[in-house]
Amino acid sequence: MLHPSYTDLMEVVNSEVEPGEEKVVNSRYSIVLATSKRARQIIGGSEPLANPTCPKPLSIAIDELYKSKVKIVNDDEEIKEN
Repeated sequence: MLHPSYTDLMEVVNSEVEPGEEKVVNSRYSIVLATSKRARQIIGGSEPLANPTCPKPLSIAIDELYKSKVKIVNDDEEIKEN
């Protein structure tokens, strides 16, 4: 069993969505795509944003998403960095 579950991850990602707005993530497939993309970034040399408890890139990516260290954006949204 995965911890956190797909349902838990979807709740965290969609927690900042106002009532009536479109959810960021609507399916497990979207969560899988987001975590795999972040895992590939970590494999490619990006520094983990969360304190990794496991050395595997996918586990780190899931942990970052669950702790809201990364944000999922649509393709048409521009990422703004501070």
